[in-house]
Amino acid sequence: MVLDLLLIALAITLEPLPLTAFVLVVASARGVWKGLVFILSWLACLALVITIVLLLTGGQPPPPKSPPSTAALAAKLLIGVSLLGYGAHRRRRLGGRRVRNPGAGQPAPEPASSVSLTSEMDRSTVWSAAGLAVLLQPWGLVAAGATTVVEADTSHVATWLALFGFCLLATSSLLTLELYVVFAPTAARGRLLRLRAWLTRYQEQALVTLCLLLGCWLVGRSLYQLTS
Repeated sequence: MVLDLLLIALAITLEPLPLTAFVLVVASARGVWKGLVFILSWLACLALVITIVLLLTGGQPPPPKSPPSTAALAAKLLIGVSLLGYGAHRRRRLGGRRVRNPGAGQPAPEPASSVSLTSEMDRSTVWSAAGLAVLLQPWGLVAAGATTVVEADTSHVATWLALFGFCLLATSSLLTLELYVVFAPTAARGRLLRLRAWLTRYQEQALVTLCLLLGCWLVGRSLYQLTS
């Protein structure tokens, strides 16, 4: 369970789409407060999913080969297959875009769009940041985490530490950016916008890689557990 949670949390924290949006949030006016609310909303979603799963299982993993255990593994297998399919689809689309436009991989100047988006975030409220965190939560990966939490045995302290570590790791990239803005506010804005441009340039490749790698792991892991 711990290894699965670690890999899923790592995929969540490296998801490029939420990171790109969060950069705009913390680079906007009152970005520190908006970023904090974004993070709290993000964590609340993770905690809510974990709580619901633990309430359903009673904090005890279902017996091996039982219907609940088999259903959880089947759900994990389905999520893994879906990630593989999604990653392959994005990879084909990315390849087709490069064939049609050989210069698509080159960096494109986008200062105007960055300024426009940042201006919109300047006018947004902290509640908008909270809603954005819920909207951009990678729910497919969170669902994969939920199927893993089914195996949690809350009678052990190590289990609580693993669940806490999952939430912390899944939020670590956001926390890093938030702390950077807190401790280096002057330098942060320009560098964060450059980071956003870099993320925008490579987010397709990153998304495809994450989906394919995690999908392979989930499919292989769930098939092994279903057949062993």
